[in-house]
Amino acid sequence: MQTIWKKPVTIALEGPDQWVVIQTTQAATWALVEDWPTEEGPALDRACAVCADVMSGKRNREEARQAFIEAAIEAGIPIKE
Repeated sequence: MQTIWKKPVTIALEGPDQWVVIQTTQAATWALVEDWPTEEGPALDRACAVCADVMSGKRNREEARQAFIEAAIEAGIPIKE
């Protein structure tokens, strides 16, 4: 299930001033699992769970977007609005 977000999230995931645009729950999940700078944390765990729920149709895409932002804040990843 493709879950494109209404508003993408732009984060400096790969380093300072190296911005990546995340615009789907699938891309967020990939980033959380493969590219995240931390391996644990409550917001990270919640974001992974919420993204899985969205992809299985149990939650809405905005919940995944918000959980992803909270995980980025927890990890200290810069976010561009």
